[in-house]
Amino acid sequence: MMNASHASQAYELRFNALATDRRSFSFPCDAAGHVDLDALSQRVFNNYLYARAMMGREVSWPDVRPSTTH
Repeated sequence: MMNASHASQAYELRFNALATDRRSFSFPCDAAGHVDLDALSQRVFNNYLYARAMMGREVSWPDVRPSTTH
């Protein structure tokens, strides 16, 4: 059985940049796309809030995908 911390790192919530000169964001999440906000550093938490606020403006609506870093 997988523990919660391992499960949350098996997926990432990805916000792709809408323009080539912008950056994309990805955050560890579970299979349903839930991000454990309490586990994020302050910098990553701020990036998460920024990405959420910029959906449809600077980044795409997020999608859940298998994590590229385990």
